[in-house]
Amino acid sequence: MEVEKNNIEEQETLTKDIKKDAKGLFENISHFLSELLDIRKETDREQTIEGIKNDIAFKGHTAWILIFAVFIASIGLNVSSTAVVIGAMLISPLMGPILGIGMSLAIYDMDTLKRSLINLAVMVGLSVFTAWIYFEVSPLTEETPELLARTKPTILDVLIAIFGGLALIVAKSKKGTMASVIFGVAIATALMPPLCTVGYGLATRDANFYGGGMYLFTINTIFIALATFVVAKILAFPLVKYANEAKRNKIKWSVTAIAILTIIPAGFTFVQVLEKSNEDRDIRNFVKNEIKSNDVLFLNSFEADHENKILSLSFLDEVSDATIADLENEKKTNYPHLKDFTLKIKGNKIKSFDLISSAYQDAQKRLDEKDNIISGLQASIDNLKQQLDKENGSLPLDFLQLSKDAKINFYDLKTLSFAEELKSDFIKIDTLAAAHAVWKNKIIDSLDFKRKKELTLWLQKEMKLDTLYLR
Repeated sequence: MEVEKNNIEEQETLTKDIKKDAKGLFENISHFLSELLDIRKETDREQTIEGIKNDIAFKGHTAWILIFAVFIASIGLNVSSTAVVIGAMLISPLMGPILGIGMSLAIYDMDTLKRSLINLAVMVGLSVFTAWIYFEVSPLTEETPELLARTKPTILDVLIAIFGGLALIVAKSKKGTMASVIFGVAIATALMPPLCTVGYGLATRDANFYGGGMYLFTINTIFIALATFVVAKILAFPLVKYANEAKRNKIKWSVTAIAILTIIPAGFTFVQVLEKSNEDRDIRNFVKNEIKSNDVLFLNSFEADHENKILSLSFLDEVSDATIADLENEKKTNYPHLKDFTLKIKGNKIKSFDLISSAYQDAQKRLDEKDNIISGLQASIDNLKQQLDKENGSLPLDFLQLSKDAKINFYDLKTLSFAEELKSDFIKIDTLAAAHAVWKNKIIDSLDFKRKKELTLWLQKEMKLDTLYLR
């Protein structure tokens, strides 16, 4: 009994020790994580607020830097040079007013908010105007990959803006600002290229470019400002103090209303872009798994209309009703983000794929026949060339002596030339002996015909030719 009692006490003691050790370990881990992730100790709130306010100003040097940055970014987009676009983003001063908006909302600073909004509007207007001027005069108007990349925002762009804004305000708030982080955020969030894309869209009168570019810029602006607002609240930046309590409350509620009005569309945008990204993913998987993997279906092209929820599929061949029903069933069952989409299928009722294949085979056959004819002609030409090479200078008489004799027999002859010509009817090739005579004096046709005939017969006899053509 005594032994059993001692065992129970030892077990209870061991349990208490384990709990104590576990509690100590948990406290140590919590302390470690707190020390690792705590940024409040190294945050200089007053300096951060002052630094952000100083970056809001837009005049003089800042204006010219912005103009030059726009030109650089526009050139980079125009020639699809990523390195040039990155360089433009590094020197762009667009980030200042956006941080000013987020911070002023967090500390209820109405004056700074107004100044930030005005400067941001001026910066945007000047940027778009400068880009528009460049693309109006630029001889290069092609749609480059760098330009196209700024027309269709995705969920990745939203996430980059959120985490980029968080990294930026955290870096700005640290004692001794981390410049490398600020430069990295400027590149990642890419505020300048979308505005240049807007200018390109205005210059080319293309709504897809200026609408998509402005949408991407708006997303980046809202979420960077929102991230600044959240971090400033978490770090408890000091609120602006107003002598008049009524004015302070009025400004507080006004700024709060503006913040809410900003957060609502930001949330709506996030959900909208996320939904579109999910739809694009399901569309890609649907086309890959249900159509391209099917050996019976021959997809020509596909296009998604997200606004009207229509997925258009164009096939080279006829698509049966059973196949259409199967595609509809797979869409609803396995691709949840395509349930509301309508499949618009266009198949060719006249078996266009078979016709194309048949036409291709016929064209290939005709081409092979022509190749054979050309090969035969080339072989004949090569054979004749070899014969001519072997018989070089094989005329029965020396042409110099022949020409002298011709002059004696035909005193009115001015010049005489001789050649062997190749003549083809595209089936076979003949060699034709041809002579060309030029007479000193012109005579009537009947007499001219007579002397040409006499010369032809004389040349045939002297050169031992069966036929001769005289011109």
